Amino acid sequence: MSEHATTQNVSATERADRTAGPSNAIVTLIEGRYWAYLLIIPSMILVAAVVVYPVINGVLLSFREYRLNRPALGTPWIGLEHYREMMSDPIIRVALRNTVIWVVVGSISQFVVGLTTALALHRSLRGFKIAAVLVLIPWLLPSVVSANMWRLILDSRLGVVNEILGRLGLISQGHAWFINPDTALYEVLAVELWKNFAFFTLFFLAGLYAIPSEYYEASSVDGSGALQRFRDITIPMLMPVIVGATILRVIGLFNSPDILLVLTGGGPGYATQTIALYGFQTAYLRFDFGYAAALSVLALFCLMAFTVVYVRASGVTRE
Repeated sequence: MSEHATTQNVSATERADRTAGPSNAIVTLIEGRYWAYLLIIPSMILVAAVVVYPVINGVLLSFREYRLNRPALGTPWIGLEHYREMMSDPIIRVALRNTVIWVVVGSISQFVVGLTTALALHRSLRGFKIAAVLVLIPWLLPSVVSANMWRLILDSRLGVVNEILGRLGLISQGHAWFINPDTALYEVLAVELWKNFAFFTLFFLAGLYAIPSEYYEASSVDGSGALQRFRDITIPMLMPVIVGATILRVIGLFNSPDILLVLTGGGPGYATQTIALYGFQTAYLRFDFGYAAALSVLALFCLMAFTVVYVRASGVTRE
């Protein structure tokens, strides 16, 4: 009887060991150092498919001649020919200058208006929550819709703006917007400001609500004024948000030709031509995807250089 019981116990132990084997292996894997790497493999595959592969493909395309309107040429390897062509392209210099103005003026103006709006809305007053939603409406509209709306509003014959200015006696006849090379870019920047300043407002409102109110209360007890509290508390606490929002907005301005495309198409002449718009027109009007890819690589390196310099200069990564 004893031997039979012992045999049964041994058999039960063996079965338990066989059953627990896979479970122990899974527990060991989860508790090991490589489990985190296994979890991010799906995300890495997705990033590689939608980010890394297109970037590499675009860089390689910039070394090839690829014209959709001349399929007999194929896609021969031409090395740095597009980049040499870029060095002598007169439009590039104009586009780079306009891009700098577009990005610098656009980001600074949107930053100032967005921060001012966020500070105004960061109050527990009646109706301010509704105002915050209304402020976001222009930003939520598609850029093409906004641009076409403003093109109608600023129309020289039927535009509401000219009608209002005429009734106020500020103009005697319909003013044709976007035709003066000296002011066209800034007129489009005004539309861009209306469209996208709420991007900063949204980020800054979230950052302001994350600042503990005790900081402001303690500063008030110490006798600090509103300006001093803004300088010593608000700006330092918002600095990570400022850096992140500014980088994202600069990238958005650099890479978004849609409003310029609808309102001016880069004109008059090349007065509103930017790198992104020039690349878009090169690809979809001239069908020269090889040269357009080279322009995209130029934009990529410009944005990478800006991001590195800006993050280091801001000091946001320092302890």
